[in-house]
Amino acid sequence: MAKRVQVVLSKDVSKLGKTGDLVEVAPGYARNYLLPQGAAVNVTPGILKQVERRREAERQRKIEEKQRAEANKTALSTVGTLRIAKSVGEGDAIFGTVTTREVADKVKEYAGIDLDHRDMTLPEINKLGKYTVSLKLHPEVVATATIEVIAE
Repeated sequence: MAKRVQVVLSKDVSKLGKTGDLVEVAPGYARNYLLPQGAAVNVTPGILKQVERRREAERQRKIEEKQRAEANKTALSTVGTLRIAKSVGEGDAIFGTVTTREVADKVKEYAGIDLDHRDMTLPEINKLGKYTVSLKLHPEVVATATIEVIAE
């Protein structure tokens, strides 16, 4: 079996890795494709140190992002109930529905937190009342908020 060589990717290569990844490949693949295309560089002690620094910086960035999400979760819990006004018909039924975009706008208005509307889970809202909404602030941090649908 042929010996494998280590290279550091300088571009994203499909099915192999992303920029900055340390990968093991066949010597012919490295010599004939990756190196001439500029998609990778040979591993040296200096490059290994750069890779480690990048990994550490990425790890720190992810930790800070999670801490920001935790702070946003705390801010959301102190806000209380978000009120959304809707037009009402018979039997407290609202016209239309409450959308995730409306909830995202109210969260920004009340708490000053900019959320992506796709990271929310809403129950079926078609009447006046209080509902609980699940907000995904980070892959590991999920907050809940209470929204109250009131008549305009």
